[in-house]
Amino acid sequence: MPISKSALVRSTVLFILLGLAALLAIVGAMFWLVSETADSSKDLMQARTERSLLITLRSLGQDAETGQRGYLLTGNPLYLAPYEDAVAKFPAQMDRVQAAFEGDKEQAALMARLRQTLTAKFDELKRTIDLAKGGQHDAAIAIVNADSGRELMDDARQFFERSIARADQAVLDSIARQQRGIELLRWVTFLGALVILVVVGGSAWTVWQYTRQLVMAQREVATLNADLERRVSERTADLGRANEEIQRFAYIVTHDLRAPLVNIMGFTSELEASLDALQDYVGRDEMPSTGDEDDKQAAAARVAAFDDLPEAIGFIRSSTRKMDALINAILKLSREGRRTLKPESIELQAILENAADAVRHQIVEAGGEVTIAGAPPALLSDRLTLEQIFGNLLDNAVKYRAPDRPLRIHIQAGTGPGNTIQVKVADNGRGIAAQDHERIFELFRRSGSQDQPGEGIGLAHVRSMARNIGGDIVVRSELGTGSTFELTFARDLRKIIGAA
Repeated sequence: MPISKSALVRSTVLFILLGLAALLAIVGAMFWLVSETADSSKDLMQARTERSLLITLRSLGQDAETGQRGYLLTGNPLYLAPYEDAVAKFPAQMDRVQAAFEGDKEQAALMARLRQTLTAKFDELKRTIDLAKGGQHDAAIAIVNADSGRELMDDARQFFERSIARADQAVLDSIARQQRGIELLRWVTFLGALVILVVVGGSAWTVWQYTRQLVMAQREVATLNADLERRVSERTADLGRANEEIQRFAYIVTHDLRAPLVNIMGFTSELEASLDALQDYVGRDEMPSTGDEDDKQAAAARVAAFDDLPEAIGFIRSSTRKMDALINAILKLSREGRRTLKPESIELQAILENAADAVRHQIVEAGGEVTIAGAPPALLSDRLTLEQIFGNLLDNAVKYRAPDRPLRIHIQAGTGPGNTIQVKVADNGRGIAAQDHERIFELFRRSGSQDQPGEGIGLAHVRSMARNIGGDIVVRSELGTGSTFELTFARDLRKIIGAA
Protein backbone atom coordinates (compact mmCIF):
# COMPACT_ATOMS: atom_id res chain seq x y z
CA MET A 1 0.00 0.00 0.00
CA PRO A 2 1.48 3.41 -0.99
CA ILE A 3 2.63 5.69 1.84
CA SER A 4 1.72 9.38 1.54
CA LYS A 5 3.65 12.30 3.00
CA SER A 6 0.96 12.93 5.62
CA ALA A 7 1.00 9.23 6.49
CA LEU A 8 4.75 9.43 6.96
CA VAL A 9 4.35 12.44 9.30
CA ARG A 10 1.66 10.65 11.29
CA SER A 11 3.73 7.48 11.52
CA THR A 12 6.83 9.38 12.65
CA VAL A 13 4.92 11.28 15.36
CA LEU A 14 3.23 8.05 16.46
CA PHE A 15 6.53 6.22 16.76
CA ILE A 16 8.05 9.11 18.74
CA LEU A 17 5.08 9.13 21.12
CA LEU A 18 5.37 5.37 21.59
CA GLY A 19 9.03 5.79 22.49
CA LEU A 20 8.17 8.57 24.94
CA ALA A 21 5.48 6.39 26.50
CA ALA A 22 8.03 3.61 27.05
CA LEU A 23 10.46 6.06 28.65
CA LEU A 24 7.73 7.51 30.89
CA ALA A 25 6.83 4.02 32.06
CA ILE A 26 10.45 3.35 33.00
CA VAL A 27 10.76 6.72 34.77
CA GLY A 28 7.52 6.05 36.67
CA ALA A 29 8.87 2.68 37.76
CA MET A 30 12.07 4.39 38.92
CA PHE A 31 10.10 6.90 41.01
CA TRP A 32 8.12 4.08 42.58
CA LEU A 33 11.25 2.06 43.30
CA VAL A 34 12.97 5.03 44.94
CA SER A 35 9.92 5.63 47.15
CA GLU A 36 9.72 1.96 48.09
CA THR A 37 13.45 1.75 48.73
CA ALA A 38 13.39 4.87 50.90
CA ASP A 39 10.56 3.40 52.99
CA SER A 40 12.36 0.06 53.23
CA SER A 41 15.60 1.74 54.24
CA LYS A 42 13.79 3.76 56.92
CA ASP A 43 12.18 0.58 58.29
CA LEU A 44 15.53 -1.21 58.12
CA MET A 45 17.35 1.48 60.09
CA GLN A 46 14.50 1.63 62.63
CA ALA A 47 14.63 -2.15 63.14
CA ARG A 48 18.41 -2.05 63.58
CA THR A 49 18.10 0.78 66.08
CA GLU A 50 15.48 -1.10 68.09
CA ARG A 51 17.61 -4.23 68.03
CA SER A 52 20.73 -2.40 69.16
CA LEU A 53 18.87 -0.67 72.02
CA LEU A 54 17.36 -3.96 73.22
CA ILE A 55 20.71 -5.74 73.14
CA THR A 56 22.34 -2.94 75.13
CA LEU A 57 19.51 -3.03 77.71
CA ARG A 58 19.80 -6.79 77.99
CA SER A 59 23.54 -6.51 78.55
CA LEU A 60 22.96 -4.02 81.39
CA GLY A 61 20.66 -6.51 83.17
CA GLN A 62 23.18 -9.30 82.71
CA ASP A 63 26.07 -7.12 83.93
CA ALA A 64 24.12 -6.10 87.04
CA GLU A 65 23.28 -9.73 87.87
CA THR A 66 26.90 -10.78 87.28
CA GLY A 67 28.20 -8.07 89.62
CA GLN A 68 25.74 -9.10 92.37
CA ARG A 69 26.69 -12.75 92.15
CA GLY A 70 30.39 -11.98 92.23
CA TYR A 71 30.01 -9.81 95.31
CA LEU A 72 27.79 -12.28 97.20
CA LEU A 73 30.22 -15.11 96.45
CA THR A 74 33.44 -13.30 97.31
CA GLY A 75 32.48 -10.28 99.36
CA ASN A 76 34.99 -8.31 97.30
CA PRO A 77 33.62 -4.80 96.44
CA LEU A 78 35.55 -4.84 93.16
CA TYR A 79 32.96 -7.24 91.77
CA LEU A 80 30.30 -4.53 92.16
CA ALA A 81 31.76 -2.43 89.32
CA PRO A 82 29.57 -4.01 86.56
CA TYR A 83 26.52 -3.71 88.81
CA GLU A 84 27.11 -0.06 89.62
CA ASP A 85 27.77 0.79 85.94
CA ALA A 86 24.55 -0.97 84.90
CA VAL A 87 22.51 0.78 87.62
CA ALA A 88 23.80 4.16 86.43
CA LYS A 89 23.00 3.50 82.76
CA PHE A 90 19.72 1.61 83.17
CA PRO A 91 17.24 4.56 83.47
CA ALA A 92 18.55 6.42 80.41
CA GLN A 93 18.80 3.23 78.33
CA MET A 94 15.29 2.19 79.34
CA ASP A 95 14.00 5.64 78.30
CA ARG A 96 15.67 5.27 74.90
CA VAL A 97 14.10 1.83 74.41
CA GLN A 98 10.62 3.11 75.28
CA ALA A 99 11.06 6.13 73.02
CA ALA A 100 12.01 3.85 70.11
CA PHE A 101 8.77 1.85 70.49
CA GLU A 102 6.37 4.65 71.44
CA GLY A 103 4.79 4.66 67.95
CA ASP A 104 3.54 1.07 68.41
CA LYS A 105 0.86 0.83 71.13
CA GLU A 106 1.28 -2.91 71.60
CA GLN A 107 5.07 -2.71 71.84
CA ALA A 108 4.86 0.39 74.04
CA ALA A 109 2.71 -1.55 76.52
CA LEU A 110 5.22 -4.42 76.49
CA MET A 111 8.04 -1.94 77.09
CA ALA A 112 6.21 -0.55 80.11
CA ARG A 113 5.92 -4.08 81.50
CA LEU A 114 9.58 -4.67 80.77
CA ARG A 115 10.50 -1.53 82.73
CA GLN A 116 8.50 -2.85 85.69
CA THR A 117 10.17 -6.26 85.46
CA LEU A 118 13.71 -4.89 85.21
CA THR A 119 13.05 -2.28 87.90
CA ALA A 120 11.87 -5.05 90.22
CA LYS A 121 14.99 -7.07 89.33
CA PHE A 122 17.30 -4.13 90.06
CA ASP A 123 15.47 -3.59 93.38
CA GLU A 124 16.00 -7.25 94.29
CA LEU A 125 19.69 -6.97 93.42
CA LYS A 126 20.03 -3.82 95.54
CA ARG A 127 18.36 -5.47 98.55
CA THR A 128 20.71 -8.44 98.47
CA ILE A 129 23.79 -6.24 98.06
CA ASP A 130 22.69 -3.89 100.86
CA LEU A 131 22.09 -6.87 103.18
CA ALA A 132 25.51 -8.30 102.32
CA LYS A 133 27.18 -4.95 102.95
CA GLY A 134 25.39 -4.79 106.33
CA GLY A 135 26.75 -8.16 107.35
CA GLN A 136 23.51 -10.05 106.76
CA HIS A 137 24.97 -12.38 104.15
CA ASP A 138 22.60 -15.26 105.00
CA ALA A 139 19.56 -13.04 104.53
CA ALA A 140 20.87 -11.92 101.16
CA ILE A 141 21.43 -15.53 100.08
CA ALA A 142 17.92 -16.40 101.27
CA ILE A 143 16.45 -13.76 98.93
CA VAL A 144 18.48 -15.19 96.06
CA ASN A 145 17.37 -18.74 96.86
CA ALA A 146 13.73 -17.62 96.89
CA ASP A 147 14.00 -17.53 93.05
CA SER A 148 11.95 -14.37 92.69
CA GLY A 149 14.90 -12.63 91.06
CA ARG A 150 15.51 -15.56 88.73
CA GLU A 151 11.87 -15.54 87.65
CA LEU A 152 12.04 -11.81 86.91
CA MET A 153 15.21 -12.27 84.84
CA ASP A 154 13.68 -15.26 82.99
CA ASP A 155 10.66 -13.12 82.07
CA ALA A 156 12.95 -10.36 80.82
CA ARG A 157 15.06 -12.82 78.80
CA GLN A 158 11.98 -14.25 77.08
CA PHE A 159 10.84 -10.75 76.19
CA PHE A 160 14.26 -9.84 74.79
CA GLU A 161 14.36 -12.99 72.66
CA ARG A 162 10.91 -12.24 71.16
CA SER A 163 11.61 -8.57 70.55
CA ILE A 164 15.05 -9.15 69.01
CA ALA A 165 13.61 -11.88 66.79
CA ARG A 166 10.89 -9.42 65.72
CA ALA A 167 13.52 -6.81 64.82
CA ASP A 168 15.53 -9.41 62.87
CA GLN A 169 12.41 -10.33 60.88
CA ALA A 170 11.76 -6.66 60.16
CA VAL A 171 15.29 -6.35 58.74
CA LEU A 172 14.74 -9.39 56.49
CA ASP A 173 11.34 -8.08 55.34
CA SER A 174 12.85 -4.69 54.40
CA ILE A 175 15.62 -6.32 52.37
CA ALA A 176 13.05 -8.55 50.62
CA ARG A 177 10.97 -5.48 49.67
CA GLN A 178 14.02 -3.87 48.11
CA GLN A 179 14.80 -7.01 46.11
CA ARG A 180 11.22 -7.20 44.80
CA GLY A 181 11.34 -3.56 43.71
CA ILE A 182 14.64 -4.10 41.88
CA GLU A 183 13.24 -7.16 40.09
CA LEU A 184 10.15 -5.18 38.98
CA LEU A 185 12.35 -2.36 37.67
CA ARG A 186 14.38 -4.90 35.68
CA TRP A 187 11.24 -6.20 33.96
CA VAL A 188 9.89 -2.71 33.26
CA THR A 189 13.23 -1.71 31.72
CA PHE A 190 13.28 -4.87 29.59
CA LEU A 191 9.73 -4.33 28.30
CA GLY A 192 10.44 -0.63 27.66
CA ALA A 193 13.52 -1.55 25.62
CA LEU A 194 11.42 -4.07 23.69
CA VAL A 195 8.86 -1.36 22.84
CA ILE A 196 11.67 0.94 21.70
CA LEU A 197 13.04 -1.83 19.50
CA VAL A 198 9.60 -2.24 17.88
CA VAL A 199 9.45 1.54 17.36
CA VAL A 200 12.82 1.55 15.61
CA GLY A 201 11.89 -1.41 13.46
CA GLY A 202 8.54 0.09 12.45
CA SER A 203 10.11 3.46 11.68
CA ALA A 204 12.84 1.90 9.56
CA TRP A 205 10.29 -0.17 7.65
CA THR A 206 8.12 2.92 6.96
CA VAL A 207 11.09 4.94 5.70
CA TRP A 208 12.26 2.05 3.55
CA GLN A 209 8.82 1.68 1.98
CA TYR A 210 8.53 5.39 1.28
CA THR A 211 12.07 5.58 -0.14
CA ARG A 212 11.33 2.56 -2.32
CA GLN A 213 8.30 4.34 -3.74
CA LEU A 214 10.43 7.39 -4.54
CA VAL A 215 13.00 5.28 -6.33
CA MET A 216 10.30 3.65 -8.43
CA ALA A 217 8.87 7.06 -9.29
CA GLN A 218 12.31 8.28 -10.39
CA ARG A 219 12.68 5.30 -12.68
CA GLU A 220 9.31 6.03 -14.25
CA VAL A 221 10.38 9.64 -14.85
CA ALA A 222 13.60 8.45 -16.52
CA THR A 223 11.61 6.45 -19.11
CA LEU A 224 9.30 9.30 -20.15
CA ASN A 225 9.29 10.54 -23.72
CA ALA A 226 11.64 13.34 -24.70
CA ASP A 227 8.53 15.39 -25.55
CA LEU A 228 7.76 15.31 -21.84
CA GLU A 229 11.17 16.77 -20.91
CA ARG A 230 9.61 19.80 -19.22
CA ARG A 231 7.26 17.63 -17.21
CA VAL A 232 10.12 15.30 -16.38
CA SER A 233 12.21 18.22 -15.14
CA GLU A 234 9.34 19.44 -12.97
CA ARG A 235 8.74 15.96 -11.63
CA THR A 236 12.46 15.52 -11.00
CA ALA A 237 12.56 18.79 -9.04
CA ASP A 238 9.57 17.67 -7.00
CA LEU A 239 11.16 14.34 -6.38
CA GLY A 240 14.41 16.04 -5.33
CA ARG A 241 12.60 18.09 -2.73
CA ALA A 242 10.69 15.06 -1.55
CA ASN A 243 13.93 13.10 -1.37
CA GLU A 244 15.48 15.76 0.87
CA GLU A 245 12.46 15.57 3.13
CA ILE A 246 12.73 11.81 3.28
CA GLN A 247 16.40 12.09 4.16
CA ARG A 248 15.49 14.32 7.10
CA PHE A 249 12.90 11.84 8.27
CA ALA A 250 15.36 8.99 7.75
CA TYR A 251 17.83 10.83 10.00
CA ILE A 252 15.17 11.23 12.69
CA VAL A 253 14.22 7.57 12.58
CA THR A 254 17.51 5.76 11.97
CA HIS A 255 19.76 8.04 14.08
CA ASP A 256 17.54 9.30 16.87
CA LEU A 257 15.58 6.09 17.44
CA ARG A 258 18.59 3.74 17.50
CA ALA A 259 20.00 5.42 20.58
CA PRO A 260 17.38 3.89 22.99
CA LEU A 261 18.92 0.47 22.35
CA VAL A 262 22.09 1.71 24.04
CA ASN A 263 20.54 3.45 27.06
CA ILE A 264 17.58 5.52 28.03
CA MET A 265 19.39 8.81 28.50
CA GLY A 266 21.05 8.47 25.10
CA PHE A 267 17.66 7.93 23.52
CA THR A 268 16.35 11.11 25.14
CA SER A 269 19.28 13.09 23.71
CA GLU A 270 18.64 11.74 20.22
CA LEU A 271 14.93 12.56 20.49
CA GLU A 272 15.88 16.14 21.38
CA ALA A 273 18.19 16.36 18.37
CA SER A 274 15.55 14.89 16.09
CA LEU A 275 13.00 17.43 17.32
CA ASP A 276 14.91 20.26 15.62
CA ALA A 277 14.54 18.60 12.21
CA LEU A 278 10.89 17.86 12.79
CA GLN A 279 10.21 21.47 13.86
CA ASP A 280 12.07 22.73 10.77
CA TYR A 281 9.86 20.62 8.55
CA VAL A 282 6.41 21.03 10.07
CA GLY A 283 7.02 24.73 10.77
CA ARG A 284 7.48 25.64 7.11
CA ASP A 285 4.83 27.91 5.68
CA GLU A 286 5.29 26.43 2.22
CA MET A 287 4.46 22.85 3.28
CA PRO A 288 2.37 21.34 0.46
CA SER A 289 -1.25 20.66 1.32
CA THR A 290 -3.88 18.56 -0.42
CA GLY A 291 -6.95 19.56 1.58
CA ASP A 292 -8.45 20.67 4.86
CA GLU A 293 -7.71 17.32 6.47
CA ASP A 294 -3.99 17.69 5.69
CA ASP A 295 -4.03 21.25 7.12
CA LYS A 296 -5.53 19.95 10.35
CA GLN A 297 -2.96 17.20 10.50
CA ALA A 298 -0.16 19.68 9.85
CA ALA A 299 -1.49 21.98 12.60
CA ALA A 300 -1.65 19.06 14.99
CA ALA A 301 1.91 18.11 14.04
CA ARG A 302 3.09 21.68 14.79
CA VAL A 303 1.48 21.64 18.24
CA ALA A 304 3.13 18.30 18.98
CA ALA A 305 6.52 19.44 17.65
CA PHE A 306 6.68 22.91 19.28
CA ASP A 307 4.73 22.41 22.54
CA ASP A 308 4.09 18.85 23.72
CA LEU A 309 7.28 17.05 22.74
CA PRO A 310 9.82 19.62 24.09
CA GLU A 311 8.04 19.67 27.45
CA ALA A 312 7.92 15.86 27.69
CA ILE A 313 11.57 15.46 26.64
CA GLY A 314 12.68 18.05 29.18
CA PHE A 315 10.85 16.24 31.95
CA ILE A 316 12.27 12.86 30.95
CA ARG A 317 15.83 14.19 30.68
CA SER A 318 15.82 15.80 34.14
CA SER A 319 14.01 12.89 35.76
CA THR A 320 16.16 10.10 34.31
CA ARG A 321 19.36 11.93 35.23
CA LYS A 322 18.25 12.35 38.83
CA MET A 323 16.82 8.85 39.12
CA ASP A 324 20.02 7.27 37.78
CA ALA A 325 22.09 8.93 40.52
CA LEU A 326 19.61 8.16 43.33
CA ILE A 327 19.14 4.50 42.46
CA ASN A 328 22.88 3.89 42.27
CA ALA A 329 23.25 5.37 45.84
CA ILE A 330 20.43 3.30 47.62
CA LEU A 331 21.70 0.12 45.91
CA LYS A 332 25.00 0.99 47.29
CA LEU A 333 23.37 1.43 50.82
CA SER A 334 21.43 -1.79 50.44
CA ARG A 335 24.53 -3.74 49.43
CA GLU A 336 26.39 -2.16 52.29
CA GLY A 337 23.55 -3.11 54.67
CA ARG A 338 23.92 -6.78 53.61
CA ARG A 339 27.72 -6.81 53.74
CA THR A 340 29.25 -9.13 56.33
CA LEU A 341 31.46 -7.27 58.82
CA LYS A 342 35.00 -8.64 59.20
CA PRO A 343 36.67 -7.73 62.52
CA GLU A 344 40.43 -7.41 62.28
CA SER A 345 43.24 -5.79 64.22
CA ILE A 346 43.44 -2.15 63.15
CA GLU A 347 45.74 0.77 63.88
CA LEU A 348 43.28 3.65 63.94
CA GLN A 349 46.06 6.21 63.60
CA ALA A 350 47.02 4.80 60.19
CA ILE A 351 43.42 4.88 58.94
CA LEU A 352 43.02 8.51 60.04
CA GLU A 353 46.30 9.51 58.38
CA ASN A 354 45.33 7.79 55.12
CA ALA A 355 41.95 9.54 55.10
CA ALA A 356 43.65 12.89 55.76
CA ASP A 357 46.25 12.30 53.04
CA ALA A 358 43.45 11.66 50.51
CA VAL A 359 42.15 15.24 50.88
CA ARG A 360 45.32 17.02 52.00
CA HIS A 361 46.18 18.37 48.55
CA GLN A 362 42.77 20.05 48.28
CA ILE A 363 43.16 21.56 51.75
CA VAL A 364 46.68 22.82 51.05
CA GLU A 365 45.57 24.38 47.76
CA ALA A 366 42.92 26.28 49.72
CA GLY A 367 45.54 27.49 52.22
CA GLY A 368 44.32 25.21 55.02
CA GLU A 369 45.61 22.34 57.12
CA VAL A 370 44.48 19.11 58.77
CA THR A 371 45.82 17.87 62.12
CA ILE A 372 45.41 14.63 64.07
CA ALA A 373 45.71 14.61 67.86
CA GLY A 374 45.37 12.04 70.63
CA ALA A 375 46.62 8.49 71.00
CA PRO A 376 44.01 6.15 69.52
CA PRO A 377 44.50 2.59 70.80
CA ALA A 378 44.57 -0.56 68.73
CA LEU A 379 41.16 -2.05 68.12
CA LEU A 380 39.27 -4.87 66.45
CA SER A 381 36.77 -3.58 63.90
CA ASP A 382 35.81 -3.58 60.22
CA ARG A 383 38.48 -1.76 58.22
CA LEU A 384 36.36 -0.94 55.15
CA THR A 385 33.59 0.57 57.29
CA LEU A 386 36.01 2.86 59.14
CA GLU A 387 37.70 3.94 55.91
CA GLN A 388 34.35 4.84 54.36
CA ILE A 389 33.17 6.75 57.46
CA PHE A 390 36.27 8.94 57.82
CA GLY A 391 36.61 9.40 54.05
CA ASN A 392 33.05 10.69 53.88
CA LEU A 393 33.44 13.05 56.85
CA LEU A 394 36.65 14.60 55.50
CA ASP A 395 35.22 14.90 51.98
CA ASN A 396 32.25 16.78 53.43
CA ALA A 397 34.54 19.09 55.40
CA VAL A 398 36.38 19.99 52.19
CA LYS A 399 33.20 20.28 50.12
CA TYR A 400 31.41 22.58 52.57
CA ARG A 401 34.31 24.79 53.63
CA ALA A 402 33.75 28.50 54.18
CA PRO A 403 34.95 30.55 51.18
CA ASP A 404 36.12 33.50 53.30
CA ARG A 405 38.74 31.71 55.45
CA PRO A 406 41.35 28.91 55.16
CA LEU A 407 39.98 25.50 56.03
CA ARG A 408 41.11 23.98 59.36
CA ILE A 409 40.29 20.35 60.15
CA HIS A 410 41.17 18.89 63.54
CA ILE A 411 40.78 15.17 64.32
CA GLN A 412 40.83 14.05 67.99
CA ALA A 413 40.80 10.32 68.77
CA GLY A 414 40.86 8.41 72.05
CA THR A 415 39.06 5.92 74.27
CA GLY A 416 35.53 6.41 75.50
CA PRO A 417 33.36 4.92 78.25
CA GLY A 418 32.33 1.29 78.14
CA ASN A 419 35.30 0.06 76.10
CA THR A 420 34.51 2.32 73.14
CA ILE A 421 36.51 4.53 70.80
CA GLN A 422 35.65 8.20 70.31
CA VAL A 423 36.74 10.26 67.32
CA LYS A 424 35.89 13.92 66.81
CA VAL A 425 36.25 15.54 63.37
CA ALA A 426 36.03 19.33 63.71
CA ASP A 427 36.20 21.96 60.97
CA ASN A 428 35.71 25.71 60.60
CA GLY A 429 33.46 25.46 57.55
CA ARG A 430 30.01 26.79 56.83
CA GLY A 431 28.38 25.17 59.82
CA ILE A 432 24.90 23.66 60.10
CA ALA A 433 21.76 25.31 61.44
CA ALA A 434 20.45 23.88 64.73
CA GLN A 435 17.20 22.66 63.18
CA ASP A 436 19.17 20.60 60.65
CA HIS A 437 21.43 18.73 63.10
CA GLU A 438 19.33 15.55 62.83
CA ARG A 439 17.94 16.24 59.38
CA ILE A 440 21.33 15.80 57.72
CA PHE A 441 21.40 12.15 58.86
CA GLU A 442 18.13 11.38 57.09
CA LEU A 443 18.08 9.70 53.69
CA PHE A 444 17.92 12.12 50.73
CA ARG A 445 17.91 15.17 53.03
CA ARG A 446 20.48 17.97 52.82
CA SER A 447 21.09 21.21 54.71
CA GLY A 448 21.94 24.76 53.71
CA SER A 449 22.69 26.02 50.22
CA GLN A 450 22.47 23.27 47.58
CA ASP A 451 25.47 24.47 45.56
CA GLN A 452 27.46 21.22 45.80
CA PRO A 453 26.78 17.94 43.98
CA GLY A 454 25.26 15.13 45.99
CA GLU A 455 22.07 13.15 46.63
CA GLY A 456 21.77 13.54 50.41
CA ILE A 457 22.78 9.97 51.21
CA GLY A 458 26.35 10.32 52.56
CA LEU A 459 25.68 11.10 56.23
CA ALA A 460 22.72 8.73 56.41
CA HIS A 461 25.10 6.05 55.15
CA VAL A 462 27.71 7.09 57.74
CA ARG A 463 25.24 6.82 60.62
CA SER A 464 24.07 3.41 59.39
CA MET A 465 27.67 2.16 59.21
CA ALA A 466 28.47 3.60 62.65
CA ARG A 467 25.57 1.73 64.18
CA ASN A 468 26.61 -1.45 62.41
CA ILE A 469 29.91 -1.39 64.32
CA GLY A 470 28.26 -0.78 67.68
CA GLY A 471 28.26 3.00 67.79
CA ASP A 472 26.63 6.19 66.62
CA ILE A 473 27.45 9.65 65.27
CA VAL A 474 26.14 13.08 66.27
CA VAL A 475 26.97 16.63 65.21
CA ARG A 476 27.57 19.83 67.15
CA SER A 477 27.55 22.84 64.89
CA GLU A 478 26.80 26.54 64.63
CA LEU A 479 25.91 28.18 61.35
CA GLY A 480 28.82 30.25 60.04
CA THR A 481 31.31 28.90 62.60
CA GLY A 482 31.98 25.23 61.86
CA SER A 483 30.96 21.68 62.73
CA THR A 484 32.18 18.86 64.95
CA PHE A 485 31.12 15.29 64.18
CA GLU A 486 31.47 12.98 67.20
CA LEU A 487 31.77 9.30 66.31
CA THR A 488 31.60 6.56 68.96
CA PHE A 489 31.99 2.86 68.20
CA ALA A 490 32.92 -0.42 69.87
CA ARG A 491 36.58 -1.11 70.47
CA ASP A 492 36.02 -4.85 69.92
CA LEU A 493 33.55 -5.55 67.11
CA ARG A 494 33.53 -9.25 67.91
CA LYS A 495 31.47 -8.56 71.05
CA ILE A 496 28.89 -6.68 69.03
CA ILE A 497 28.65 -9.42 66.41
CA GLY A 498 28.51 -12.04 69.14
CA ALA A 499 25.69 -10.18 70.90
CA ALA A 500 23.80 -9.97 67.65
